[in-house]
Amino acid sequence: MNASKPGVAGAAGGGAPGRGSDLRKLVAGRGPGVKWIRRHVLDTDDWSREEIETVLDQTRAMVEILSRPIRRAPPLRGRTVILFFAEVSTRTRVSFELAAKALSADVVNITATGSSVEKGESLLDTVRTLQALGGDVVVMRHGSSGAPYFVAERTESAVINAGDGWHAHPTQGLLDAYTLREAVGELGGKRVVIVGDILHSRVARSDINTLVPLGARVTLSGPPTLIPVAWRCGEVPAGVTYEPELDRALDGADAVIALRLQRERQESGLLPSVREYSRVWGLSEERVARMRPGAPVMHPGPMNEGIEIDAAVAHGSRSLIEKQVANGVAVRMALLYLLAAGVGGPDGAGLPNPIEKRG
Repeated sequence: MNASKPGVAGAAGGGAPGRGSDLRKLVAGRGPGVKWIRRHVLDTDDWSREEIETVLDQTRAMVEILSRPIRRAPPLRGRTVILFFAEVSTRTRVSFELAAKALSADVVNITATGSSVEKGESLLDTVRTLQALGGDVVVMRHGSSGAPYFVAERTESAVINAGDGWHAHPTQGLLDAYTLREAVGELGGKRVVIVGDILHSRVARSDINTLVPLGARVTLSGPPTLIPVAWRCGEVPAGVTYEPELDRALDGADAVIALRLQRERQESGLLPSVREYSRVWGLSEERVARMRPGAPVMHPGPMNEGIEIDAAVAHGSRSLIEKQVANGVAVRMALLYLLAAGVGGPDGAGLPNPIEKRG
């Protein structure tokens, strides 16, 4: 992607008087050697700790923008962000739309319902349409694992994976890591429990890929039928353990993330009943009390209250669920900035290094 596209380099320093200089202060460089070189955000399974921290640090700058009376900054003026959601979504799609508009980008929404996709258009033809629309960034959700990779290989636009099948949801992993770090401090040595349907969860995979490089230890818990076979037999990724007994998993934990349970898991015979799941693996006040005092509770949403999490826990003092939603906008702003207006060329095309100093 050419970072010197008209309107971008100037956008970082242009706009209303003082706004460009404010943004430059927010994104002051952490060091001359730190460069953002990724063209796409498809997964975080091959990201270094430094890359993850780059996004989390940039997110802090975006949180400041969102705290202003006027929640707008000009760096993506003249850029177009295409939201292509072939699966139904509310919070993720709206979060990306708010993020793009907060950075002054133009936004085009494409959903499967009522579009050419519903009429039988192939993914390849859809890619060609997106290319013709001239989008700088394509944010994509699709029911087929690997679909964003297919698109990324066939378009000049930057591609952000907003969830593909059971595979990955990288922006959720990043926002969960940011939310946890803001709540409990540095994640090195912290133990985070992820409970629920691990087998079918793209969120669980992305959380693991993001939290472990930051030094966290992850404990998985849930019904054996909803855990990948290799993982429940001991062949888990580095930094990860499996504990089928949720009470034991929660003892002394620093945080817990509950995953949404889809009712079709019971219909397919993977669970005896939803009631049984809630009794054995649901988060109750009594269960979360086993964690460290004040240890936070998280959920990617949407929640099934009374099944994977009790209402008293979801809306209690430990809950960071609403904070996750708010932080999701800031994390996605950071990624859009890095991909579309950050260090896109060898010299950054005149833009500041988009990394805020920590501390």
